[in-house]
Amino acid sequence: MAKEYSPFTPGVPVPIEFFVGREREITEIVEHVAKSASRKTLERIFISGDRGIGKSSLCRMALRIAEEKHEVLGLHVFLGGVTSLEEMVRRIFERLLQVSQDRSWFEGVKKFLGNNVREVGLFGVSLAFEASPRDLAQAVGTLGPTLQKLLSQISSHRKGLMIVLDDLNGLAADRAFANWLKSFVDELATGRENLPLTLVLAGMPERRAQLIQKQPSLDRVFDVIGIAGFNEAETQQFYQQALAKVNVRILPGALDLLWRFSGGYPVFLHEIGDAVFKTDTDGVIDENDALAGIVGAAKIIGVKYIEPKVLDAIWSKRYRRILKRMVSAPLQPHFSKAELVARVSPDDAKVLDNFLQKMKQLGVVQQSSEMGRGKYRFASQIYALYFYLQSAPHPTAD
Repeated sequence: MAKEYSPFTPGVPVPIEFFVGREREITEIVEHVAKSASRKTLERIFISGDRGIGKSSLCRMALRIAEEKHEVLGLHVFLGGVTSLEEMVRRIFERLLQVSQDRSWFEGVKKFLGNNVREVGLFGVSLAFEASPRDLAQAVGTLGPTLQKLLSQISSHRKGLMIVLDDLNGLAADRAFANWLKSFVDELATGRENLPLTLVLAGMPERRAQLIQKQPSLDRVFDVIGIAGFNEAETQQFYQQALAKVNVRILPGALDLLWRFSGGYPVFLHEIGDAVFKTDTDGVIDENDALAGIVGAAKIIGVKYIEPKVLDAIWSKRYRRILKRMVSAPLQPHFSKAELVARVSPDDAKVLDNFLQKMKQLGVVQQSSEMGRGKYRFASQIYALYFYLQSAPHPTAD
């Protein structure tokens, strides 16, 4: 069978056409945008969720819907590696150029940004915003009035703005950013001219905690929308919809395995889906295809996600030995402390309580009180499979 391209995109936001679920979260975001555009108010949202949970994909989809339904100008600004307010502002204006390039208001935006617009790329087909450090420093303090002036220039085309500041890792711990954010919100909220702006920050819960630590008043500034993993129905819908795009059918037993091992975690959904798709040879994914793909995906996920999260945080040789004894079978979703005590050495058993506490802090295991005292389950079954593969000399999926 001639294989089409994989419909899965490990490591990057999901394409719009493959987006599923999140109806409640999208509705909430778009309602904020509608309120902002109609009442000319400032709306503030913090999208909170673990790494790889789908924050960027959610923001992208909500922005697309808001643009179409409420005629706002949407800017999804990625701040990876940004550590200064000046670079943040530069990226906002550069994103403005990029999304406007083929739109009816482009000439107005280009004129508004003046001599700071540069053609870049091999054939000059891309645009960049370049300004002097002095001009960028001034733009930080005048961003609100600048956005108001910009919107007045394109008011016949767009009724408001939606700006998503995504990936706050480099800025969240910066007191200057936290203080600027509070001042920016206060100035717009109390200014004489209303600005229809929906400001969305997307980051992990600890990034929000860092911001609040630097500027406690931010605790009440943003409405928080938390994102959890997909449920079983959403997971199955995702796989069925994605595979149907490339004319591949998946059987119920295989679909159940993909749900069990992904745990509804979007980043795992894509890694597992991609591996299973590449394993299949006849356009029908059965349980054998699913298991073979899941084993391959576990190795990839281990290297990309589990090792940096877990192994880099564990230096103790005793802890690492316990890791190799945590799982005795490849499809083991849970274990008890008593079982683990029996599998480790008496010396390693002395640190078992501390080890389990560390695993809970890292989000690898959770206490399963409904199963009884001393019972634990893996946060994702893919963790269990990865640890099993690391300890088994000849791993199989049987």
